[in-house]
Amino acid sequence: MKKGLRASLVLMMLFSLILSACSGGTGGGNAAEADTKTKDGKVVVNFWSFWGSETRRPVIEKMIKDFNNSQDEIEVKHTFVPWGDIWTKNLASVAAGNPADVIVGDINTVDHRAKNKQSEDLSKYIDESIKDQLYPNLWDSVAYNGKFYGVPFTTDTRLLFYNKDAYKEAGLDPNKPPRTWAELEEHAKKLDIKKGNKYERVGFYPTWGSFGAPSWMANADGGKGFFEGEEMHIATPRKTEALKWLADYRKRIGEKNVQAFEAEFGSGQTNPFISGKVAIWADVGTFYTQIRDSKTDMDFGVAPIPAFKEGERNWNDGGGFVLEVPKGAKHPKEAAKFIEYMAGEKAQKYWAMKNYDNVANIKAADSVINDLTGKEKQVYQQSVKNLEDTRLHPVPISYPDYPSLVNPQIDAALQGKISPDKALKKAEDDVKKSKK
Repeated sequence: MKKGLRASLVLMMLFSLILSACSGGTGGGNAAEADTKTKDGKVVVNFWSFWGSETRRPVIEKMIKDFNNSQDEIEVKHTFVPWGDIWTKNLASVAAGNPADVIVGDINTVDHRAKNKQSEDLSKYIDESIKDQLYPNLWDSVAYNGKFYGVPFTTDTRLLFYNKDAYKEAGLDPNKPPRTWAELEEHAKKLDIKKGNKYERVGFYPTWGSFGAPSWMANADGGKGFFEGEEMHIATPRKTEALKWLADYRKRIGEKNVQAFEAEFGSGQTNPFISGKVAIWADVGTFYTQIRDSKTDMDFGVAPIPAFKEGERNWNDGGGFVLEVPKGAKHPKEAAKFIEYMAGEKAQKYWAMKNYDNVANIKAADSVINDLTGKEKQVYQQSVKNLEDTRLHPVPISYPDYPSLVNPQIDAALQGKISPDKALKKAEDDVKKSKK
């Protein structure tokens, strides 16, 4: 998931629980009012997603059309619900008794919805052997009390995109991207272009892109997130060292320069990596579509996120999405058939080929690599290879709001308002007190 979304997602979920408990209205896009059968007797399955962009909506709707044409018992109807609204509306509609039949859910909070009886137990409708088609770490995320409450659809991982033209210009070997944090910082300094104290090009800045401070801290700490299950790993020596590195990096670039660049990013202008204002950029594989569609003639390479130290692994932070049946859905059996289709090799390959997205189906991912060529193949092959070192960090049941307590302390440390060790110690103390 992109930087900062995990924290906001958990907060959204908590707010939604309160909203749904109090709501007597529909709040769910009129799912209950939709027809349950077509004129020719097909069962209508209402599917909600937030895939409404010009790139993704045609892809998901083509997949739905293919499913509808593949059999004569079910008609799936797609409703686009914006990212900021979909989970709030889903939980409110579950409480009101009129949910959709299938919804896209966050992979790292499946067990919360299962525990709170907001999603259906899919083991009643789908044979567990489906897990053999999917990446094992993704399947682990949908299990709760020995049953499964979602089927993985996509996952993600971060790549290091680097400007080979800038590398040549700076006297660096364009075929040797940085392997460690030390090399990353060394390359970045050579790629910087300054006029006085002002940067015309920043070689690299750690928290731009979609690999945020918590991800760097997990990378440094052997891939461990702030939690492994219910076990806390917040104020560890490695995470403290990583946060200090991030804070020192911000000091080196300068607060004014960081803010000036970030203000420009937020203005809707071309991505700074694509425009040449940043030479190294960490982002998900689907970032390639932005580069491609920009028509830039930049020569770029991709590499794994550098290891904390020589000889260590290139730990990555992952997220993703699952398909779920909300609790109280009118057609769970038919919804499950649609979910099985969407997790199958054919549908998953189509999604991956069109979006360069990491999919959950292993055979589909391998097949895509074989079919692509050139830069497309380089990007997707690296994305799939990255999954070996990519960890998911599900939100623990006992500490559902921990990001809202940890992230402010990280921000304060980055801004120099508190030392990294004190920031993480305070965060850990606050999280312990929040245990549910």
